[in-house]
Amino acid sequence: MSITDWPEQERPREKLLNRGASSLSDAELLAIFLRTGTQGVTAVDLSRLLLKQFGSLNALMHAKQAEFCTGHGLGSAKYAQLQAVLEMARRYLKENISHESILNNPEDTKRFLKSQLAHQQREVFACLYLDSKHHVIAFEELFFGTIDSASVHPREVVKSTLQHNASAVIFAHNHPSGNTTPSQADIDITQQLIKALSLIDIRVLDHLIIGKGNATSLAELGHI
Repeated sequence: MSITDWPEQERPREKLLNRGASSLSDAELLAIFLRTGTQGVTAVDLSRLLLKQFGSLNALMHAKQAEFCTGHGLGSAKYAQLQAVLEMARRYLKENISHESILNNPEDTKRFLKSQLAHQQREVFACLYLDSKHHVIAFEELFFGTIDSASVHPREVVKSTLQHNASAVIFAHNHPSGNTTPSQADIDITQQLIKALSLIDIRVLDHLIIGKGNATSLAELGHI
């Protein structure tokens, strides 16, 4: 039985339009993205098979092209389509937080930083530069490391912060392993940066460690 033969209230597209996207399961959302199934397999059933193969929706969305294309019914065209969707989401989040106060929308900030860093295959250290009202001035990726570590230079951070005329900053870096537990090195470099920036009256509001779909705040852990 094809999806068009299902009761209308059970069809993913109609369900989304009537109840909102949040009412759909991961498989139903993926089915709308896929649009069609394969011979004898509905889009929803195909989505369930793909989620089982990749382990989760997040894992599928962040799979490299070669791995993504191993999925039944997937290929380069679908991979390109997915990358376009992800990039639109990143740009939407970036534009959204640029008009809001970081302190009023901490969850939006986390979502934005996850969208920018969670997919990175190597460690990246980045900074959100904020004005005196904690609105976003700019987001910049500053240092790039191996999959294990990144070398962060306080002098360069100070220089970049002054160039953006920022009043406060939020740091973020990803752990490609997915584990967001801060290492002692993470805590130590955060303290070094706080000391360096305090000399020029710049506040460090937080340092977020980004994993595969989650984020840990050093401020919430009491390290800032």
